Amino acid sequence: MAKTITTRLPDEYVSGINQIAVIENLDTSSIVRKLLAKSISEWKKDYAVNQYAKGIFSFEQAAKFSEISVWDFPQLLLEKNVPLNMDEEELEADLRAIGWKAKKKQ
Repeated sequence: MAKTITTRLPDEYVSGINQIAVIENLDTSSIVRKLLAKSISEWKKDYAVNQYAKGIFSFEQAAKFSEISVWDFPQLLLEKNVPLNMDEEELEADLRAIGWKAKKKQ
């Protein structure tokens, strides 16, 4: 169920919302919901990456919190310049779990 939230916004925010509403041919409430949804999504990704980088979230926890798949999470880490927190054993175990087979060195 939707809830009404009232907030005060600076004139420049209201102007920006109105400008977007005209361009997208939507009412201001729709624009505010759209912008909030995008902002919340980005905040969750940033928070998850930060917690992962600190070792507070596991890879899976961070992907789940950020609401993206474990397959897409490495790309997010790459975009944020955050290395994988995995040692070789963990990586090999994960690769075995998904059925990946390494090519033999010749």
